Amino acid sequence: MIGPVALVRRPSSRMAEGITTHIERVAADGARAARQHEAYVAAVAAAGWTIHEVAPADDLPDSAFVEDTMVVLADLAVLARPGAVERRAEVAGAEEAARALGLEVARLEEPGTLDGGDVLQVGRTVYVGRGGRTNANGIRQLRRHAATRGRTVVPATLHGVLHLKSAVTTLPDGTFIASDPSRFDATPFPTMRRVHEEAGSHVILMGGGTIIMAASAPRTAAMLDDLGFEVITVDIGEFEKREGCVTCLSVLVTDRDA
Repeated sequence: MIGPVALVRRPSSRMAEGITTHIERVAADGARAARQHEAYVAAVAAAGWTIHEVAPADDLPDSAFVEDTMVVLADLAVLARPGAVERRAEVAGAEEAARALGLEVARLEEPGTLDGGDVLQVGRTVYVGRGGRTNANGIRQLRRHAATRGRTVVPATLHGVLHLKSAVTTLPDGTFIASDPSRFDATPFPTMRRVHEEAGSHVILMGGGTIIMAASAPRTAAMLDDLGFEVITVDIGEFEKREGCVTCLSVLVTDRDA
C-alpha cells in the first residue's frame, strides 16, 4: 500500500525561461518562484500528504510542472511523452521517482504525445484533453493502459488553452468547475459550476472536503468556502506567468487499491 503521496519537483533556477504558449509573456522571478514552491509543498504536506521529491533538474526550465510527466492509475504510472519536445527530458527523473514508490511503469511511445496536465481523473473516468500537447495517438495509448486498471478514457477537444486542467477541474462532490466552458468541449461533463476567475477553475482534491487553489482567485475561494468546502489558498503567481496552475506542481499518488 502506498499513499497518499505527492510527487513534487523543485523549480529550476531557469524557470523564467520556460515555455509560454497562450498568454502574453512577462518576466518571472526564479527566486520568488522557489519560495512560492516551498509554501505550496508545505500546504500539501499540511493537508496530510507525504512529500516525495523528484530529483531536481536545473537545466530544464519547466521541470517544476511535474504533473505533465506521468499519469498515475492506481498502481500504474504511465510515463508521458510531452507534446513540447524540449520537455521530454523531464520524464527520466519522474520515472525514477515512480519506481522508487514501487509503482508499475508503462510509457507512451512515438508518435503519441500526452501531457499529464491534459488528464483529469474522476473516479474511474479519465477525461483527456485533445489539444496542442496531447494528440489522438497518445489518447489511444492511454486508453489501453487505463483499461488494465478498470478506467474509461473520455476525450474532450480543447480550444486555445494549454491543458484540459487549465480550463476545468472537479470539486470533492464530483461537480466540475470552470470559468469558460467554451475553451473545451463540455459535452462529456455531466455537471458544471461556473466561476468568474480563470484561476478559480483549478483545484486540487486533498481528501474529504479539502481543496487547494490559487490565491489569485479570491472570489472563487470565498464562494467555495461558503459552500462548505475547506479551502486552502497558495500564492503561485510566478508559475502562473508560465501558464502553470496548482495542479501542475504535483502528482498525487493515492492508495494503490483505490
